[in-house]
Amino acid sequence: MDLILFAVISLGAIGLIAAVILYVASKKFAVYEDPRIAKVSEVLPQANCGGCGYPGCSGFAGACVKAADAGSLEGKLCPVGGAPVMEKVAAILGLEAVASEPKVAVVRCNGSCANRPRTAQYDGARSCAIAHATSGGETGCTFGCLGCGDCVEVCQFDAIHMNSETGLPEVDETKCTACGACSKACPRKIIEIRPKGKNNRRVVVMCVNKDKGAIANKACTASCIGCGKCVKVCPFEAIALENNLAYIDPNKCKSCRKCEAECPKGAIQAINFPPRKLKSELPPREAVVKPATVSSTVSDTASVNPTVSKTVAQALESPKAEA
Repeated sequence: MDLILFAVISLGAIGLIAAVILYVASKKFAVYEDPRIAKVSEVLPQANCGGCGYPGCSGFAGACVKAADAGSLEGKLCPVGGAPVMEKVAAILGLEAVASEPKVAVVRCNGSCANRPRTAQYDGARSCAIAHATSGGETGCTFGCLGCGDCVEVCQFDAIHMNSETGLPEVDETKCTACGACSKACPRKIIEIRPKGKNNRRVVVMCVNKDKGAIANKACTASCIGCGKCVKVCPFEAIALENNLAYIDPNKCKSCRKCEAECPKGAIQAINFPPRKLKSELPPREAVVKPATVSSTVSDTASVNPTVSKTVAQALESPKAEA
């Protein structure tokens, strides 16, 4: 009996000493976490898409708290929650929400099945990453879309799908949150996260081919050939030509659409704009230019200069006198 009692007391003492040691260690090595991080994290959508540029929503919440201590949330945006979520975050942190321009994913490739002839057949795994690493794809363009749909698989919001007719991905702008997952998944970087633009309208060069004009034109009939006509016609210096490829700066572009009309290949597209108005047909030439009669000429001249009218009248009467 005494042996059992001694064992129980010994174990109790050991447990008490271990608890004291753990308590002291927890206090000494404790990592403080701002309670505001948990509050901010609660209002975030918890999509953990990485579109904000941070590792998940908890990382973004910590970045927001850190930015709040610096006095501003400028540059911080949850692409999934958008402005409503950022207003809640700002209210928690005691700041005003900073307005940010909404963005959307844009597929900068117009190499449809009709524009890009197939030059090979790919029988490997249906993955853009694998096709890009092992072959040049099924067409002569080594820059355009491979059409395997890696971007579709990584989209968490069902905002991008492959068009069976064109063989290209299409973005549903009503669902796209501009998280950037599709852009990161594309091995050829043809998907760009761009500002939506005023009234959801924007002008984009739908090509990423950097080959010289003749080579690019042979691979795709709708490719940019680097002619530079769009650069010359742009009144806002919003277009730059680099590596045989034109690029429109969305921050400088005023959507005048002069470049679209000037592009000989149709590589520049105006998205979500109404169709251009057709120029009204000119009336027949007979209706525009009417032959002036002698009488009308004489009467008009007489009203201007009586002396000239008298001379003209004499000239008209002289043949009659000779007759």
